[in-house]
Amino acid sequence: MKISQADKWFSLCVRSRSNWKCESCGRQYKQGDAGLHCSHFVGRGHYATRFEPLNAFAHCYGCHSRFEGNPHEFVEWVKERSGSDNYEIIIELSRDIQRAKLYRHADKTRELSAHYKAEFEKLEESTVKVFVGWL
Repeated sequence: MKISQADKWFSLCVRSRSNWKCESCGRQYKQGDAGLHCSHFVGRGHYATRFEPLNAFAHCYGCHSRFEGNPHEFVEWVKERSGSDNYEIIIELSRDIQRAKLYRHADKTRELSAHYKAEFEKLEESTVKVFVGWL
């Protein structure tokens, strides 16, 4: 599956949101490390939830592989991590055909790319400010 600029910036936002730490096992990564993945609960092929923050988590390669191979475990993890209400929202959004059509459109993809690039820059800036003075 082709990785668009929107995918790239969304993935960076998800991983930055977790402070570059696996949300399952807690393993810490350096910024940009390819070992930390943007893991989608409902797969990236479902455009309705492809860029939905509720649907994405930062997982190390091992945890990402474990959840892909054990979907029932992933369901339980998502419900525990995000709550049953958010789980239901993700499932409902994934079935929204109009939302999927919108997110497949090239203009929307460019808009999402710009949005998540700006969000990533804000996340990284706020992370840096937290640590200033503590070194």
